[in-house]
Amino acid sequence: MPPEESDDTLVVLTTAGSDEEGRALARILVEAHLAACVNVIPGVRSIYRWEGSVCDEGEVLLVSKTTRARFDALAAAIRKHHSYDVPEIVALPAAAVDPIYAQWLRDMVA
Repeated sequence: MPPEESDDTLVVLTTAGSDEEGRALARILVEAHLAACVNVIPGVRSIYRWEGSVCDEGEVLLVSKTTRARFDALAAAIRKHHSYDVPEIVALPAAAVDPIYAQWLRDMVA
């Protein structure tokens, strides 16, 4: 079955300061049906400006799959449970999603 265009699937990127925090956030998002799946990818290096200084930190990257309808609640949960004052919450629309996976995703966040 060919992939179909998706107007409601989002991939949300978030970084966390440790594997433990990343796994805890991922579990919260999945258990609350805010994300169908969250990948926790270790070994990310982030260089960013914070409070006038350039920082260079090791982080983990969370890749959450959700829908537009669940984005606001997902973002609120990340802000509530994250240790950072300003956590990264960047949503990217999916250009195409396998229809079977897309249905599973919608079912998991319903």
